[in-house]
Amino acid sequence: MRLKLERPLAFFDLETTGVRIGSDRIVQIGVVVMDPNGGRLSWKSLVDPGIPIPPEATAVHHITDADVADAPTLEALADELLELLRGCDLGGFNCLRFDVPLLAEELHRIGRNWDTSSLRIVDVQRIFHKMEPRDLGAAVRFYLGGELVGAHDALADVEATAEVLLAQLERYPELPVDVDQLGEFSGDCDRSPDPAGKLTFDASGTVCLAFGKYRGWPLEQVGRNDPGYMQWLMTKAELPGTTLAIMKGVLADTLA
Repeated sequence: MRLKLERPLAFFDLETTGVRIGSDRIVQIGVVVMDPNGGRLSWKSLVDPGIPIPPEATAVHHITDADVADAPTLEALADELLELLRGCDLGGFNCLRFDVPLLAEELHRIGRNWDTSSLRIVDVQRIFHKMEPRDLGAAVRFYLGGELVGAHDALADVEATAEVLLAQLERYPELPVDVDQLGEFSGDCDRSPDPAGKLTFDASGTVCLAFGKYRGWPLEQVGRNDPGYMQWLMTKAELPGTTLAIMKGVLADTLA
């Protein structure tokens, strides 16, 4: 094994009720600890999140409310989990952006301190992206078998993008060929209400804040519960005009 370890490296992954750090909860934890001597320990547990698991989350990880009905809570697992991670550096896939901050937030919520400041964190996704770039030049090389000529010239870039799409349709016959389904496949249904992504939709289609202390809260609920904060946000914070226009439209009656 080429990997050189001075202390154990704990890879871990979380399955959750959603992706909002601070409001979503853990439903499963998996850990693999690699020792410097080459040993490996695996550990996994379902977790009772204390809240219903949204159908869209179950569609991703296939864990249902019934699956976690008799599972331990995070409070019950915390000692065992922290002991498992004690003295370990950390590893994961997109863990710097998601798993580490979400687990730290969840442990803080139940009054447990998890100090990662002295640990090294290996994010396998970032290594993947650095070693295998996912820019337009890489797409031209992969799909068209050549180099992108005139990179960062607007017309050259857009012409290459169009050719890459046509090559993708040839390479993957399972791809849909109409724009509606291609847009859905490429994720345009996950768009925010505003182009800047400062707002989001909840499962019912209600417009919510995507940042700040009321992240994940419906705009109208924030406007009713804390109108002063919302007024400040809309007049003092540096928000894009397109975002403010949507907020003002949603809150026209609440803040009238």
